[in-house]
Amino acid sequence: MEVKVIGEAIHPDEKKIYVDYVKEKVGKRELESVTIKVDGEYVDLEWTLKDIPFERIRRITGYLVGDMSRWNDGKRAEEADRVKHTV
Repeated sequence: MEVKVIGEAIHPDEKKIYVDYVKEKVGKRELESVTIKVDGEYVDLEWTLKDIPFERIRRITGYLVGDMSRWNDGKRAEEADRVKHTV
């Protein structure tokens, strides 16, 4: 995770406190970067989160599937023969 400090320099312990605060705010999500903007007594925190990978799920021939890699030949033929409607 990348941590940037913009403006005045801050003590490493203070930097860790800000990062821990952001981690508490985002919960289980994983941080990609944290930017700490220091302006005198004021501090702004900005952060970005890592993308959550997901698998596309479709409904094919009555089944919810991510892919058809484990289907037998009969089910693959059923999918190939189905009527695909256009919008």
